[in-house]
Amino acid sequence: MSRAPENPSEPARDRDGEPAGLSADGAGSGSPERPAGILVIAVVVALEAAALLVAALWYGTQLLTGAPVLSFWGAVFTLVLLLGFSAWLSAVAIFLFRGYRWPRAGALVAQLFTLTIGFPTMSGGYPLAGLAMLVPAVLAIILLFDKRVIAFASRAGGAPPAL
Repeated sequence: MSRAPENPSEPARDRDGEPAGLSADGAGSGSPERPAGILVIAVVVALEAAALLVAALWYGTQLLTGAPVLSFWGAVFTLVLLLGFSAWLSAVAIFLFRGYRWPRAGALVAQLFTLTIGFPTMSGGYPLAGLAMLVPAVLAIILLFDKRVIAFASRAGGAPPAL
C-alpha cells in the first residue's frame, strides 16, 4: 500500500517507509512483490536445466569411454544440443526470477516439450519417471498464467540498441 508524498517531488513510500514499487529483491523496477509462483516456476525450470546437464555429462562420458554409436558426429551434435538447452533453460530460470517478460514464453515451450516426453514415458512402462516430468510441468504451466506471475514478470529488457 503506497501513501502519496506530501511533497510532489518526493517519491511515494510504502507503509514501511521504503520507496514504493520495489520488488522483493530490492530492485526498484516498479514491479510488484515477487509472487511464490515465480519462485516455483524458476525452480522447476532450473531443475530441468540441471537434469539436462546431468544427461549431457552422462552422455559425454559414454561417448568418451567408447560406447557404440551409429554416428560419432551425430553423438557430438546431440551432446552440444543437450548442453545448449541446459544453458538456455538456466537463463530462462534466472531471468524469469528477476521478473523479465521474455522467459515466460521460453518456460512455456520447455514445459510443453516436457509434456510431450512425459506422457509416452509414463505410458511406456515408467510411470514414476513420467509423473516426475508431468506434475512439475503442469504446475509450471498453470502458474505461468497466474495474474500475479504475469504482473511480476512483465519487465522489458531496456538495454540500448547494440548498433
